[in-house]
This record gives sequence, structure tokens and C-alpha cells, in this order.
Amino acid sequence: MQLRPFLKNGQLTLDQVNAAELSPGNFAHRVRERVENNFHGVVVIDSLNSYLNAMPAEQFLVMQMHELLAFLNQRGLLSILVMAQHGLLGHMQSPVDMSYLTDTVVLMRYFEFNGTVNKAISVIKKCSGAHEGMIREFQLGPQGISLGPALSDFHGVLTGVPNYTGESGQLLSKDGHGREK
Repeated sequence: MQLRPFLKNGQLTLDQVNAAELSPGNFAHRVRERVENNFHGVVVIDSLNSYLNAMPAEQFLVMQMHELLAFLNQRGLLSILVMAQHGLLGHMQSPVDMSYLTDTVVLMRYFEFNGTVNKAISVIKKCSGAHEGMIREFQLGPQGISLGPALSDFHGVLTGVPNYTGESGQLLSKDGHGREK
């Protein structure tokens, strides 16, 4: 997706924040200030890990995020929070549990198959409306997001230690389509 046109016409704003130079309170103030200046749309905070590292204690982060998210929600904005978990493969842990503050939780994991690193996506929590409970392989490429069929022949993908019992045709090829069996 080409972002430059949206940056030029003001539909998209990117702010790089250094957690070592800006306190969490100042960050929340900047977000509120930007929203109060007739902002409409989506707020993405990537990543909460930096915010957490700048915060002296976990309970303060949760309290500040609760206040900030309540403000954004009152303004009718979609808020997307990105948080990396500790550990790429195997057992993963979140640095802080913020799931009770969210309406939807999407989990993305890496898994290995036949010597390649693949990505899986699943919706773990959704407060309103139905959602699919399947785990699917996904790829990000020049054409966007490609989703594969449900990884029904894998067990343990979310634990980071998957066990595969099926055929390789279930997974996506490099071009985002199913592999030959």
C-alpha cells in the first residue's frame, strides 16, 4: 500500500515517539491533543512494549491505557494496540495482560513447517458479534494479506510447538495460493 499520498493530503499522520525522550503521561497527552484537534478515524499505538518499558510499574500502565482508551472510545475512534510477546518461538508471554481493556484480541504466531518459517493468525477474543475460531496461515505481500485454509491438521500452533499430522498442500505457497499436494 502506498502511504505517501495519504501522508501528503493529511489523511494519515505518523508520529515516531522515543520512549526514552517522552514520558508515558506526555505520550497520552499528545494523543489526546491530536484527537481533540478534529481528528477522525483510527489510532494505532505500535508498540505498547516501549510504553511499558518507560512506565515504572505495570499497574500504572494499565491505568493510563484504560483512561486513554476510554477517551478514544468516547470520541468514537477505533484504537489498535500492538504488543509484542516475549519469545518468538515456543512458550510466549505478554509483558502485561491488557486483554480486559480490549474488545478484540488477534494473535499472530510463527510456526515451522518443512524447514520454513510461516505465520499463523487467529481471533482469540471478540466481545461483540460472532467470529471464526479457526487458526489460519497468513502471508503479507505486495498484493496484501493472503489467508490460507484452517490449519486443522496442526495441533499446538498457539503454544508455539505445533505437531503436524496432514499434507503440505494445506499451506500457502510463496505466491499466497495453496501448495501442490
